[in-house]
Amino acid sequence: MNEVPNKALLPAGLRDVLPPDAAFAAEVVAKLMACFAAHGYEQVDPPLVEFEDSLLTGAGAATASQTFRLMDPVSQHMMGLRPDMTVQVARIATTRLVNVPRPLRLCYAGQVLRVRGSQLRPERQFAQAGIELIGSDSAAADAEIVTLAVTALEQAGISALSADLTMPTLVPALCAAFGFPDDVVARLRAALNRKDAAAVAAIAGSAAPQLLGLLRAAGPAGPALEALARLDLPEAAARERQRLAAGAARIRAAMPQLGLTIDAVEHRGFEYHSGMSFTLFGEGARSEIGRGGRYLAGADRNGSGEAATGCTLFLDAVLDGLPRPEPRPRLFVPAATPPETATKLRAEGWITVSGLEEAEPLNEARRLRCTHAFVSGKVVVLP
Repeated sequence: MNEVPNKALLPAGLRDVLPPDAAFAAEVVAKLMACFAAHGYEQVDPPLVEFEDSLLTGAGAATASQTFRLMDPVSQHMMGLRPDMTVQVARIATTRLVNVPRPLRLCYAGQVLRVRGSQLRPERQFAQAGIELIGSDSAAADAEIVTLAVTALEQAGISALSADLTMPTLVPALCAAFGFPDDVVARLRAALNRKDAAAVAAIAGSAAPQLLGLLRAAGPAGPALEALARLDLPEAAARERQRLAAGAARIRAAMPQLGLTIDAVEHRGFEYHSGMSFTLFGEGARSEIGRGGRYLAGADRNGSGEAATGCTLFLDAVLDGLPRPEPRPRLFVPAATPPETATKLRAEGWITVSGLEEAEPLNEARRLRCTHAFVSGKVVVLP
């Protein structure tokens, strides 16, 4: 009880990002945002905290269990710390930017905080960067989001990228056509998530051939689309299948080098999505590096909203897939060095570390973790 608390101890899932990792992360974010901007996506910067009435409505309802809440001492209203930035960008688009011509292209980067981490991502606070295309319901918009996210990741240095496409609305459309009650749909969803064909067959009844066909039509895009095309689906489900095929065809045409797979029954993590959705993976990353898809921006309690699609990149996973850069040389500049000399050295590309007091330059350079020292008007490499 009398021990001094460890001031470096942080809550589970939170951490300090130290040199040089913090600078590397900022550099990667800058590359991603530059790529987004070059494709016409304008940056927005929502607040860390919002009233929960706006943060957790519509698509935001899916993040309610992951949201930290607190009372605003000024307004006496409950607020939430954002667990995701997509809903905030959608709010901006459908309120403050409601009169801007569509389609509206927005991008963002920032920190989010969640109540719990996961086994693959134990961090509760991490950085996101993303893009949202609002005001278009076309397959071209779906494909643009996927291809731009992949392009940005490639420019940041991620290799061997792949995308797994899903259609979270396809199974609900099929279940609705067969008139399944909610409890049966929930059991089917659980069985499909487990890829449990026996359970699906036992629950689905007359819809078993179609649902088992969807379950088996998973894998590389070409064979998967062919298998999906052979299924006899009700009209509404067939429309969803066609939308998935149209988006996949555009992605394959734009990026034939991209590894593309399809799992039409995948639903976990896409609870609020309303059309073609996807997960991005990259070589070296321990988990998914991005996720996105179609949703309704500014959706109200009745489920109506503006057509939108987007992608969120998880910077912790992105950084996992990148080699760490070599440390840049650091040049120690003694205290007596004229300021204009130090300015010239920085213009030449050096990182300068200025001495504050007179000291032996080589020893002081070593102490301050420098690789070079400026001695007698010359740059000296430290042995």
